[in-house]
Amino acid sequence: MPIKSRTKTAKPAKATNKAATAPGIVKIAGIQMASGPNVSANLSEAERLIEIAVSQGAKLVTLPEYFAIMGLKDTDKVAAREKEGSGPIQRFLSRMAKKHQIWLIGGSVPMEASTPDKVRNACLVFDPTGKQAARYDKIHLFGLNLGSEHYHEETTIEPGDKVVVLDTPLGKIGLSICYDLRFPELYRAMGEVDLIVVPAAFTDTTGKAHWETLIRARAIENLCYVLAPAQGGYHISGRETHGNSMIVDPWGVVLDRLPRGSGVVIAGFNPAYQASLRKSLPALKHRTLHEC
Repeated sequence: MPIKSRTKTAKPAKATNKAATAPGIVKIAGIQMASGPNVSANLSEAERLIEIAVSQGAKLVTLPEYFAIMGLKDTDKVAAREKEGSGPIQRFLSRMAKKHQIWLIGGSVPMEASTPDKVRNACLVFDPTGKQAARYDKIHLFGLNLGSEHYHEETTIEPGDKVVVLDTPLGKIGLSICYDLRFPELYRAMGEVDLIVVPAAFTDTTGKAHWETLIRARAIENLCYVLAPAQGGYHISGRETHGNSMIVDPWGVVLDRLPRGSGVVIAGFNPAYQASLRKSLPALKHRTLHEC
């Protein structure tokens, strides 16, 4: 399938090119977007990019945080919130997963909260039959006061309080969202996972300073793959997001990256390679401060 000029063709690191087609290797993909306030337009763009990822062999695809709506104001997502099990965003995710027979992770979906003026920022996972397999509600809420940039997620988001790990045929997947990335204790609480997903909408300011460092740190310290699809570009609201969606292996190597704009990152998820690293460097078994 031809790739449009603004969509990046995945180029895994040379060291893993042969492994990407070896037995037991599964291709995983992240979608990068620059979403706007129109839900239906965002879903159409997400569908286009999912199809590109599937055409390249992806069996697991993850969308970025706020893939369905990046409103003109923070309260726009409250108006778009959905009840558990119903709504156009959830129907879209279910339909795409079933149509392509993939594991599809909806980076975040605005879901009903206990109060009418807030949402739960929920990462929803759908299996290849189109059934919802897991839900993680973002625990850590972003707050920033830096010059002209101000963000206060607590005004529109109700935090979750549960760590979520999903057992799949691909391995154990730990779910997190964006600002969670700064809190390593969350990932320690997941136990020994094979893949961490971090759908995000990092600001360009904080992204330039910390995004790659944090993603690679979470991969290295947990000896696992990290799939981090992001919002990347300028949004109608005036917000600028950092992009740089990436897939990082358990050694901290960036297998694929997309700096800006809509597109796909894709790489081979290699359980045997991960197991060999954990055997050679059993750092997870050397831990002594287990309360962390």
